[in-house]
Amino acid sequence: MKREIKGMLTGLGVTFKTMMRPTVTVQYPHEREDPAPRARGVIALKEENCTVCMLCARSCPDWCIYIEGHKEQRPPRREGGRPRSVSLLDRFDIDYALCMYCGICVEVCPFDALFWSPEFEYSETRIADLLHDKYKLGEWMDTVPEPEPLEIGAEVKGKK
Repeated sequence: MKREIKGMLTGLGVTFKTMMRPTVTVQYPHEREDPAPRARGVIALKEENCTVCMLCARSCPDWCIYIEGHKEQRPPRREGGRPRSVSLLDRFDIDYALCMYCGICVEVCPFDALFWSPEFEYSETRIADLLHDKYKLGEWMDTVPEPEPLEIGAEVKGKK
């Protein structure tokens, strides 16, 4: 019996201590906190960097990335050279109803065309509206933070 009363008093003590502390709950959406610096929100597309290599679409475990492109002939870069073929992006869609935000597509992109944006408020009333095209993904680039500076002594790619 004494053990039960002692346990109950200990529990009430914890409860009263907690009641006296200020609350830490943020009353969203009236109050907003900034997301963590490396928070995963939405994937942004830098269209001019995309070479339609399809690595992101092939490595996506959910198959939620849809890419279409075409090739165009461009003049040679220097006189006497051969004309070159350039891949241009026609369609780049991500279906956020399927995406599990694993980030494999961002990591596998060799041309830095995909980035994480900390933006997280993009809910829709219809599930079909969660299919974002290249224009919508391009708008998210405005919210992508600058990369963190390199550590002292780190080598910059391409420079030695």
